[in-house]
Amino acid sequence: MTKIWLSLAGLAGGALLVYLLAPVLTPFLAAALFAYLGNPLVNRLEARNLSRTLSATLIFGLFLLTALAALLILIPLLERQIATFISKLPGYFAWLQEAALPWLRERLGLEEAVLDVNALQEILRQHWRKAGGIAASVLGSVSDSGLAFLSWLANLVLIPLVTFYLLRDWNVLLRHVHEMLPRRVEPTVIKLAQESDDVLGAFLRGQLLVMLTLSVIYTAGLWIMGLDLALLIGLVAGLLSFVPYLGFIIGLLSAGVAALVQFHDLMYLLPVLAVFGAGQLIESFWLTPHLVGKRIGLHPVAVIFAVMAGGQLFGFFGVLLALPAAAVIMVLLRHLRERYLGSYLHDRTPRE
Repeated sequence: MTKIWLSLAGLAGGALLVYLLAPVLTPFLAAALFAYLGNPLVNRLEARNLSRTLSATLIFGLFLLTALAALLILIPLLERQIATFISKLPGYFAWLQEAALPWLRERLGLEEAVLDVNALQEILRQHWRKAGGIAASVLGSVSDSGLAFLSWLANLVLIPLVTFYLLRDWNVLLRHVHEMLPRRVEPTVIKLAQESDDVLGAFLRGQLLVMLTLSVIYTAGLWIMGLDLALLIGLVAGLLSFVPYLGFIIGLLSAGVAALVQFHDLMYLLPVLAVFGAGQLIESFWLTPHLVGKRIGLHPVAVIFAVMAGGQLFGFFGVLLALPAAAVIMVLLRHLRERYLGSYLHDRTPRE
């Protein structure tokens, strides 16, 4: 019993330490994630008689080139899309006031004071000013504080640097961890590690492909129908698809409003429905079964909770790491459940 309490205390202390060091750990967690994704590719190159260092260098270079190409191509396009969205904001408010709200009042019997567009515009204007003031103060503090700028620059350099070293030494680190395992628990730990690796590999690599594929499908479909904000809406909907139905709902609603404002014709809602309906069908019947599989087994409510908890504890990268961590926790809980079902606590009969 003492060992159990010591183990629980150690876990609690470790969790508290991770929470306190979250800002420092963020670049290392991001680097570990990239290294984990690239390690199978490095292993394949190493199996072709290339040195580990050369293999890691080639995969690291591929990562960098992909990231740079994406930034150079996507940032100018997204900048134009955001400028287009800002220029169309008056049109969105006009559509809301002249078309959407009268329809809602007529169907739902709402009073005019309940849905006041002028009040909404004033609220947005005030928050916009406040956001601008906050942004200006943040930028001012960053520019005034050389330490803050150096910290940001250090994180920017640290992530690729740590990623390269982890790619090169990943198997060595795993071997050292393996050597440190107590012989008594080694088989159980190795089994859990293999199951966790299977789940993480299926989720991370598969889900990234699903998100990218859906982004391409949504963007291409909306672009074909002539929507001005096709890239912005398609990317947002595709990237949010890691939460079940969230990307589909947000993309469908935003694309529907954008189509009504741009074309002023309800018939253009049909191609929007066709694009997102086709994307949802492709994801449900082909992308997720083939690229992710059913080994994750996380309930949608658990997915939403994991994402919110990760964001609350660790910020942006907590959101990215929430589902992989939840998948590993699911493997551990499944193992504990099997141990419990096979123990005397579950099998013993009650006294008469």
